[in-house]
Amino acid sequence: MRWLTLILVLAIAALQYPLWFGKGSWLRVWDVGQQISAQKSHNMALKTRNASMDAEVRDLKQGYEAIEERARSELGMVKRDEIFFQVLDEGKKPAVSQPATGAGQTAKVQTAAAPAAPGKPAAVPSPASPKKP
Repeated sequence: MRWLTLILVLAIAALQYPLWFGKGSWLRVWDVGQQISAQKSHNMALKTRNASMDAEVRDLKQGYEAIEERARSELGMVKRDEIFFQVLDEGKKPAVSQPATGAGQTAKVQTAAAPAAPGKPAAVPSPASPKKP
């Protein structure tokens, strides 16, 4: 009787092994479920980013306001005959850049005489336009 019980217990254990440790085991099913949930959250983040980019593309195609905003913020462009004001922090020095000049033209760069008071805008002068002959 003991031998029969031992053989049956070993047979049940042999049948249970693939369920717990085999190719389609519970552990692998759980692991794949975790991977699926992680991929779903990643896909949702990508869908949100794609929707944002799609809205930006539509806005750039339909209106000039978005193009103008990009030119101002990313390229630092200013409209013709427009005065640009920049608010400076107390601890930071402004960066002075020399504008590119064409052949035979010179540009005059004016600098501010005194720094602006904290919290007040400081005028950043634009280079003088070269006069045509």
